[in-house]
Amino acid sequence: MNDNSARPAFPDRLSVNPRSPHYHAAVFEHEVGINLNGKERLNVEEYCISEGWITVPAGKTLDRKGMPMMIKVKGVVEPFYRD
Repeated sequence: MNDNSARPAFPDRLSVNPRSPHYHAAVFEHEVGINLNGKERLNVEEYCISEGWITVPAGKTLDRKGMPMMIKVKGVVEPFYRD
């Protein structure tokens, strides 16, 4: 039932924002999870495996364009498919 061959490989850098050049729609056809330093993070907006960071929203603060302010958290990034 778990056919891993149909799932695309994770890119080095991935963003959930469709306007980003690092957005890959094929990856988001499946549910994606991110582990940072062995703990699952649920609010990740973007990650980079080779540089070892993720970006997460900084509370309720917004920038001047109405987008959430992001902070970068560093560590060991491990993406995985949940289903």
